[in-house]
Amino acid sequence: MAEKKQNNYAEIVLACIEEKYFKDEIVLEHHSFVKIISGEMKIILADKTHTFGAGDMLLFPRNQLCTLIKYPKDGRNYKSVVMTLTTERLKTFFTKNPIRTSEQHQQKILTFEKHPLLDSFFSSIIPYFELESELPEKITVLKIEEILTILRSIDQNIDGILSDFSEPGKISIADFMEKNFMFNMAIEKFAYLTGRSLTTFKKDFKITFKTTPQKWLTQKRLELAYYELSEKKRKPVDVYYETGFENLSHFSYAFKKHFGYAPTKLSEQRL
Repeated sequence: MAEKKQNNYAEIVLACIEEKYFKDEIVLEHHSFVKIISGEMKIILADKTHTFGAGDMLLFPRNQLCTLIKYPKDGRNYKSVVMTLTTERLKTFFTKNPIRTSEQHQQKILTFEKHPLLDSFFSSIIPYFELESELPEKITVLKIEEILTILRSIDQNIDGILSDFSEPGKISIADFMEKNFMFNMAIEKFAYLTGRSLTTFKKDFKITFKTTPQKWLTQKRLELAYYELSEKKRKPVDVYYETGFENLSHFSYAFKKHFGYAPTKLSEQRL
């Protein structure tokens, strides 16, 4: 069972996952700061994979497409504190705290080392999750301002990320899709991230790839899965969720339909 415990205020959440592993594709509407309390989280990006464990702290930038896999470690379930830094909160913060830099950061996940200011902050946050009532708005505002102030004191260039409120602009469909096809996202999300309406996305996609998005995505994901199975000698159960399939049975069905044999046959050939 997957469970989220919180203080009834969605901007500050204690997330608890009680199952073997929990997987989700995300593209966040807002920036999010996370501290992992226990368990591990694997973050799969288009060009690399990160694994984070207890004590690790990271900032997810808005509109960052990635796959998250959360699972127990050392006998302890995955648990983390999540601070959602909404655009509205950030705009209010920067009206009182002038932006220090206009430098544009490359979109990526930022990690933070252990720091006394961060240790003190999270020590003050944890008791809030024992509340049965909603956290007072004024305290929420103060804690969000506190974490923003701490992050800015640790990283002098972080304003380049936190103060970027722009929406995705129109970019190359070919470049974006070739880089991100393995993420199991709705077509509407792909359209948004390439700066297009759904109708325009489908039209431009057909012009670019000469087929529909769903057919192209399935083909690309199966080709990647075949490579992982045959060249990297991985197992189907370890591959399907990293190549954009809903579950193992869906992957096995699609693989057999396309290649004419089950993905397990590649594993059997190595025995």
